[in-house]
Order: sequence, then structure tokens, then C-alpha cells
Amino acid sequence: MVKIIMNGCNGRMGRIITELVSKEENAEIVAGVDVYTGVDNKYPVFTSIEECDVKADVIVDFSLPTGTDKVLDYAVKTGTPVVLCTTGLSDEQIVRVKEVSEKVAILRSANMSVGVNLLLKVLHDVAPQLAAAGFDIEIVEKHHNQKKDAPSGTAIALADAINDSLNNEYEYAYDRSSRSESRPVKEIGISAVRGGTIPGDHDVIFAGQDEVITFSHRAYSRAIFGKGAITAAKFLAGKNPGLYSMADALA
Repeated sequence: MVKIIMNGCNGRMGRIITELVSKEENAEIVAGVDVYTGVDNKYPVFTSIEECDVKADVIVDFSLPTGTDKVLDYAVKTGTPVVLCTTGLSDEQIVRVKEVSEKVAILRSANMSVGVNLLLKVLHDVAPQLAAAGFDIEIVEKHHNQKKDAPSGTAIALADAINDSLNNEYEYAYDRSSRSESRPVKEIGISAVRGGTIPGDHDVIFAGQDEVITFSHRAYSRAIFGKGAITAAKFLAGKNPGLYSMADALA
């Protein structure tokens, strides 16, 4: 039985994961962490992770970047692996994640869905051929109106997968409103849309001469991210220190 601490347990994703885990035979949430109370949790909830005194096999973190450093501190102190699902981390925090992964197992992913992680692999394989054929590359992502970071971590991960396959020669363009010039060849445009209750849409557009190829992923429910997080938690429990990805969990 994999014992989980759910950081951000009373947020949208925390509640979804709690419901999903309740139906799992080989996993259980033994403690939660959230500043918000008033939810009828079936496990003890602490207002900060430093207060948590419940032993677990893994932490699942679906919260905000402001709390990531404390999660990492707790992981090192207790030797507890972390499934880090929080997006919008600063460059300094990303460096810290890598440093901490030398002491405790961390699985970090911008998107926990199986489909997105397979798409990352496909893009890495096809981008060099399409770029060589003169296709321009654009990414458009859409999310609900409560999402704070833009562009999404998934959009950046998609761009990074493409750019890695192209020797990291491409620059990212987030806003062209201040420019009056033709589009540079080695550029990946990344646009963000925020509205309504969209769980997450991502379109990767390869626009060539008289033809367009679009790779799309649509999330119709946040449950797909919760299922991925549980898969990752089961995979990471008991793992040696290191920085893992969803590709490792799905291998």
C-alpha cells in the first residue's frame, strides 16, 4: 500500500485526487496539507507541511510555487519522495529541484496526462523533419480563467521537446505586439488563452507552404491529471534519489 501526503488537498486537483485514491486498492492518502479548511477530509489535514508528522511513502504536490521550497525542505528532512505537479516554478526553484533530487527522488512533470507525455515524444521525433522542410512552429494553449501562470507549463514543455530536437536553436516568442517585422525563421510562438472552465487545450501548429499540420491535445476533465499523479506516486515510492519524469513512470 502506497501512503501519500497530498499537498494542496483542498484545491481542485487535491479534491479530485482524493476521490480517485479512495477507489484505489494499492494507495491511500494518509495526510493532507492546505491553508483552506472546511472540507470533510477522511484524513488529518495540516495548514503547513512543516507541521505534518504523518509518515508517508510519497508526497503529491498540486499547489502553488510559493509553497514549493517548503515541500522540498520537508522532503529532504524526512527522506520522502515528491511527485511535483506544481507549475510556474522560477528558474531558481527549478535549479533547487535538481539539487534536491540528488538527495531524494523527485518526479517533476508539467503535465501528468498519458496523452500529453506521448505527444512530447511524437513532437521530438517529427519536429526536425518539419523544420527542415520550412514549417513555422506555433503553440496555442487554452485554460480556465482561474489559472494564474501563463503560458502553461505544458506549453513550455511542448516547446522544449521541439527545441531539444532542433539543437535548441529556436527562440520563444510570447508577445509580438511591440514588433513590426516579419516572423523570424527560428522562432516558436507561444500564445495563452484564459477563459471559462477549460481544463486544458494545447495545439502545436506546423505551418508550411500551402499546408498546415496540427497536433492537438484536449483535456475534457481534470481527472486525467489526477490519474497520472497517482500512477507517478506508485512509481516513485521507494525509488532511489534522482530526477524522474512521467516518461519513466509510463515506461
